[in-house]
Amino acid sequence: MCIDLQGKVALVTGASRGIGAAAARDLADHDAAVVINYLHSEDKAEALKESIIAAGGRAIAVQADVRDRGAVDRMVARTEKELGPVDILVNNANIDFPMQPFTELSWPDVEAKLTGEIGAMVHCCQAVIPGMAAKKYGKIILVSSSLSREPGYGFGAHCAAKAAMDSLARTMAQELGPAGIFINVIGPGLTRTDATAGLPPEVFTRTAEHTPLLRVAEPDDIAGVIMFLASEMSDHITGQYLPVNGGAFML
Repeated sequence: MCIDLQGKVALVTGASRGIGAAAARDLADHDAAVVINYLHSEDKAEALKESIIAAGGRAIAVQADVRDRGAVDRMVARTEKELGPVDILVNNANIDFPMQPFTELSWPDVEAKLTGEIGAMVHCCQAVIPGMAAKKYGKIILVSSSLSREPGYGFGAHCAAKAAMDSLARTMAQELGPAGIFINVIGPGLTRTDATAGLPPEVFTRTAEHTPLLRVAEPDDIAGVIMFLASEMSDHITGQYLPVNGGAFML
């Protein structure tokens, strides 16, 4: 079975770079019309849009802070006007957080990560669900983290927010399954992106050494799993958490 997304509209949040950009390219390569959401990186988002169009695809770039429900609603309204209702949502936007030991974390920092992460997820999902329910079909793919299942020193705020995402996804899957809407979560391990570029090189080396595949992930590794979950090949999978970490930890 080949992946054919002809006639589908995919919205990818945080799509100007890293995992989001790789997913947007793959979705477009398989004939989906793609919405490239970005917050600050307009130049990268526009360049990605132009490359998709040059290859014969359909794409628009839309600036929106996904933590703002009004901005999300406007983005979805524009998508529906220019491309049609959203069939596939890839909830990927990175929400910044402080990397500090628990004893040094302030509650406002933790609260900002929790409300930002879950708020963005809720806003984007609730904005596209009505259109999906009307068609009795939709794919929602939530990009979480391996850190939601396995702790990392200094990542307390991130671990807590992603664990909340994982849990809420199961409830969504149970409630929305009868409407033909699939909710799944992927948990990337350490991946080479702009977001991780500031980590010391030894972090990548050490992680690779403790991974059965002996390497850390590239954005395309994660995008491949997103493609599978966006396609009909995953039409009997919902409410699941799929780790994509080269076997660094196994369920």
